Amino acid sequence: MKLRNLTSKKSERGQSLVELAVVIVIMLILLAGIIDLGRMIFEYMSMRDAAQEGAAYASMFPGHCDQVADRVYSNLFNTDRADIQVTVTIDGVDCYTATTANACAPNSAQVVVTQPNYPLTMPFIGTFIGRQSVALEAEITDTILRPSCP
Repeated sequence: MKLRNLTSKKSERGQSLVELAVVIVIMLILLAGIIDLGRMIFEYMSMRDAAQEGAAYASMFPGHCDQVADRVYSNLFNTDRADIQVTVTIDGVDCYTATTANACAPNSAQVVVTQPNYPLTMPFIGTFIGRQSVALEAEITDTILRPSCP
């Protein structure tokens, strides 16, 4: 009878080892997904804060389109400017074509920061969504404070 108990315990040890291997693989996949999600949230918050800084600058100086974009780029965590696009609109019109009637208080200034190809670090997640990158976009609208409209 003692021999039977030893044999059954050996087979249970193998079963526990297989269960552990399966659970570890699933946990590592979940952990990698959580890390990717955390990176995306951090990048989005950085883009949102930079867009807020640009919108605050545009609310004071609505005609300075290049300075607004530079302000956004300088406040981004990701310093690679090649992939990030900044769009500034004044009262619904592109900043470069906005007139003085558009660029006055109390109209609105909108800054949109877009990163169309934010890379994922976990290739396994990319198979579920169909590509290895996601698009991130942050949009902030602020009220122009000066100059006042005639």
